[in-house]
Amino acid sequence: MSMNVSRALLPEDDRETTELWWVFLVTGALWLVFSLLVFQFDETSVTAISVLVGVACLGAAAFELVEVPASYGIWRIGRVILAAAFAIIGVVALVNPSDSFDALAAIFAFFLLLRGLFEVGTAMLRRTYGLGWWLTLTVGIAQILLAFWAAGNFGHKAFLLVVWVGATALAHGIVLIIRGFELRPA
Repeated sequence: MSMNVSRALLPEDDRETTELWWVFLVTGALWLVFSLLVFQFDETSVTAISVLVGVACLGAAAFELVEVPASYGIWRIGRVILAAAFAIIGVVALVNPSDSFDALAAIFAFFLLLRGLFEVGTAMLRRTYGLGWWLTLTVGIAQILLAFWAAGNFGHKAFLLVVWVGATALAHGIVLIIRGFELRPA
C-alpha cells in the first residue's frame, strides 16, 4: 500500500506544502542522525548533554517557524507559541550548561509535554488524511508520558536525559519522514 495521498484528500494548507515534501525527509533524516549522536554520549558528559538539549530545542523551534507560513488560523498561532517556548527552553539550556540535571530535566520535561500535546492535537486533526496519523498520536502520547517521567525523581538523571533526548529526536525524525512521504505528490 502506497503512503502517497491524493492532493484532493489533503487539507488546503497541505496542498501547498506538497512541493516541499522532500524538506520533511531531509529534516527527518537529520533528526535521526542527531539521535544517533546523542546515544553516543554517556552520563558523565554534563555539558555536552546540556548543549544537546539546547540544540534539540532550538532545532525544534526553527522547524516550527519554518512551518508557520504553511499553517492557517489557530495552527499558525500555535506554531509561533510552540517555537517561542522551544527557543526559550533551548536558550536556558545553553546559557549555563553546567547547571544541575534536575533543572535540565525539568526544562526538558516541559519540552516533551509541549511537543507531545502538539503531536496529539495534530494527529487528531489529521486522522482522516494519510496513514501516519496513528504514529503521530503514538509518539505524542509517548512524549507526554516521558515528560512526566522526566519531571519525577527516579535517580540516574544524567543517563535518563541522554535517553530522553535521543528517543525524542528519533521519534521526531520518524514522524517527519512519514509526513514527507504522505505529502509526496502521487
